[in-house]
Amino acid sequence: MTELDPRPDVPDLDESEPVDLAFAAFRVGGQWQVDDLDDDDVESVATLGAALREFDGDAGALALVTVDDDFFVLVRVDGSRTRVLLSDVTASTEWDLAASVLDHLALPDPDEDDDGPAGDLGIVADLGMHPVDMGVLLDDVELYPDEMLSTIATRLGFGREFDEAAGLDSL
Repeated sequence: MTELDPRPDVPDLDESEPVDLAFAAFRVGGQWQVDDLDDDDVESVATLGAALREFDGDAGALALVTVDDDFFVLVRVDGSRTRVLLSDVTASTEWDLAASVLDHLALPDPDEDDDGPAGDLGIVADLGMHPVDMGVLLDDVELYPDEMLSTIATRLGFGREFDEAAGLDSL
């Protein structure tokens, strides 16, 4: 007789998540730079925050991460402050990284009727993307997460650098 998993909807914590893109973006002397993040850096908001603190940017650093063409996470650190945005709250029921966003924000697990983003829509408002524009972008169900991040990067002034790093410029 086989035993059934009593919690089939809970992700296997030992499996690594299929990260599509993981980059840090930061400005030095007013010029944007985009660097790869290591797989170990994208385990949680805490590991992303720690990795971002290694970059010496003029206005902190921003992590741009997509997982399995399902969702994206933005994490921004500036000094001791960590701000986050999750593109789709329902991703937290399947992915550890998304669940760590809800933990960081002290939000409950989403109900089945919940959808939409979680976190700070104004995460990059001071860099050039208004929270309303972020909300409109996140409402566009036709865009994949990497396309949304490319749009954000373009609005902030490092679209070419992001697209090159992500291999999106050849599409």
